[in-house]
Amino acid sequence: MNTRLGKKSLRLGVNIDHVATIRNARGGDHPDPVRAAELVASVGADGITAHLREDRRHIRDDDMRRLKEELDLPLNFEMAATAEMLKLCTEVQPHACCIVPENRTERTTEGGLDVAGQHNFIAPFVRELIDAGIRVSLFVDPERRQIKAAKSTGASVIEIHTGAYYEATAATDPARIKTELEKIQTIAAFADELGLEVHAGHGLTFHNVQPVAVIPQIVELNIGHFLVGEAIFMGLAEAVKEMKRLMQDARSGGHY
Repeated sequence: MNTRLGKKSLRLGVNIDHVATIRNARGGDHPDPVRAAELVASVGADGITAHLREDRRHIRDDDMRRLKEELDLPLNFEMAATAEMLKLCTEVQPHACCIVPENRTERTTEGGLDVAGQHNFIAPFVRELIDAGIRVSLFVDPERRQIKAAKSTGASVIEIHTGAYYEATAATDPARIKTELEKIQTIAAFADELGLEVHAGHGLTFHNVQPVAVIPQIVELNIGHFLVGEAIFMGLAEAVKEMKRLMQDARSGGHY
């Protein structure tokens, strides 16, 4: 543990993409993802994340504009590194942008961005966003070479892809859980030492969030699909409140 850290607070960013997925499945304008964002803001969410995909399968352009205009919370605009998304992001002017890999056939983001392999393309893209006054995060797998590459682009934030950890917990594989959690812990500490702000997300649930939440270098968790799914059973507001409680209990007590 990096002893210079002290106790950092831990924020919850709520991804409201799949409220829009439900809306789009039926057509029309209900349920409204902006209304969902307003609700989670009222019960303690610290930020809103929305991924504007190239095929507009859930969030749409107007959703992003409304989220920026109608909410006081910071908006995190997830997007692929394309000219179209760069234009829209600089127009919307969110608090932050998280660059993610995107495959049109994927159901959800399948892995981290290959910043090391695509550095010459990603670095100028990051610079354009920074020059537009937008804070940039890169969504990466927990690998040292990706963290080093992310730092060299000028981005100030990395978000660790926790998908492999989720898969280990879903399989109830203790050895694999330990391995994947140690990777996240090691990379979070490494990124923090390089001066990067550390976020994490993907596949986090009530059952697996606390071992990640207790990692002191991580200052934000971005969680969406689980919370929208759990809303069917307990309501979106209660799901967000329970996630915040679990995160805060882990961080304040240093155990889980």
